Amino acid sequence: MKKRITAKAKQLRNNLKRDPVNSITDKSEEAQKPVSVKKSSNVEQCRKKRRAYDINGASNHLRKTVILQADELKKKNGLIKKWEVKERSAEAQVHIRTKAMDVTSDGIFIVDAQKANSPIIYFNQSFQEITGYAKKDILGQNFFLFYGSAADPRVAKEIKNTLLQDKSFHGEMLNFRKNGDKFWNHLRITPVRDAGGVVTHYVGIQTDVTLIRQREFEIKEQREELLHVTRVGKLAEFVSSLAHEISQPLTAILSYAQAAQRILAASPPGQAGREPQLQEILQYIINDDQRAAEVIRRLKSLLKKSEPELEPLDINMIINETVCLIMTDVSVRNKIIKTKLHSKLPFIRGDRIQLQQVILNLISNSLDAMEASDESREIVIRTLLKDPKTILVEVKDSGCGIPSENIKKIFSHFFTSKPDGLGMGLSISRSIVEAHGGCLEVKNNSDCGVTFYFNIPVIRKKTK
Repeated sequence: MKKRITAKAKQLRNNLKRDPVNSITDKSEEAQKPVSVKKSSNVEQCRKKRRAYDINGASNHLRKTVILQADELKKKNGLIKKWEVKERSAEAQVHIRTKAMDVTSDGIFIVDAQKANSPIIYFNQSFQEITGYAKKDILGQNFFLFYGSAADPRVAKEIKNTLLQDKSFHGEMLNFRKNGDKFWNHLRITPVRDAGGVVTHYVGIQTDVTLIRQREFEIKEQREELLHVTRVGKLAEFVSSLAHEISQPLTAILSYAQAAQRILAASPPGQAGREPQLQEILQYIINDDQRAAEVIRRLKSLLKKSEPELEPLDINMIINETVCLIMTDVSVRNKIIKTKLHSKLPFIRGDRIQLQQVILNLISNSLDAMEASDESREIVIRTLLKDPKTILVEVKDSGCGIPSENIKKIFSHFFTSKPDGLGMGLSISRSIVEAHGGCLEVKNNSDCGVTFYFNIPVIRKKTK
């Protein structure tokens, strides 16, 4: 019996070494039999120690696992909080941007570029107000319905071609509101691409610039009125010259007609030499009549109030016509005008009347600058080809020049050195030249007087 107990204890110790947990409870039939041995206390103590050891180890392991999982959970909770903060911030930014888009005066819309009918999927309140359409009339509609050929066929075609090339459009067009009212629309449409570079949407911004265009039209009308008034005022300064230009051919016509009457009265019909004399006199009458008619035509063209008309022009011809109008007045003032015009200059594109007004203003200023001198002073008008694309026109006088402190103010509105001057002639002249693509400047000559000069582009030849 003693041997059996000793063997069993030894077996249990071996089992505990191999499997400390499962070996505590032995489920074999032999182990289930009650062993009533008083000397088995060592085995029980061993079991208790092993059990305590295993429980403490499992507890420590569990504690460490729980701590690690708790730390991991804290980290994840921290990340979640950060994500929540970022999400709230992003939502706030989206809200602010949406609010900004809603309160701006520009009409904003977004188009789905990947759908066949290019529908509008978003628009702000200003888009409704500008176009006059209700929400149900806009959402899901093809955006070309609002920028179609009925508005402006040329611009509508340009928009389509630009967007087909996945490019941005920027321009103005005449549009119609829902009620049929016209308005000027400044339109910008930009494609939006995904990460792969494919256009997914179009973002459009439109601005109603009708009031701006109306104001520009009013300013243009006022400018034309001012041009007309100053032109008439400038011609009034040369009234004696104009009267002479008209009266001279009329006086000649009267003299030739009286001569013809004398020939008719002095010689009977059929007399030799009579008809050739009359033919010559009649030709003189015709020539002077044409001369007077040309002066009147030039005067009427300068005095008439009309819209600017751009056409191919010979700048030399414009200068000669202007000089002819005031040549008599120049002679009365004991002054001389010389022209040194480059032959065979290319044509320019401009308005004949406005360019004549510029030449007239520059000659008038030169005459005034030389007025204080009784000497016979001269004005030299010169043209030359500055480069293949530009013609240069110079009006040089031999007057007193311009003080250095005034040279930069000379083209300012209402600046004048004349007691009775308005200070608008040179300012208007510069604006006319700039409208023709040129620039009007002035410089003091090295000896005396000043030179006003301006350049103007020539008409470009079409290349095949």
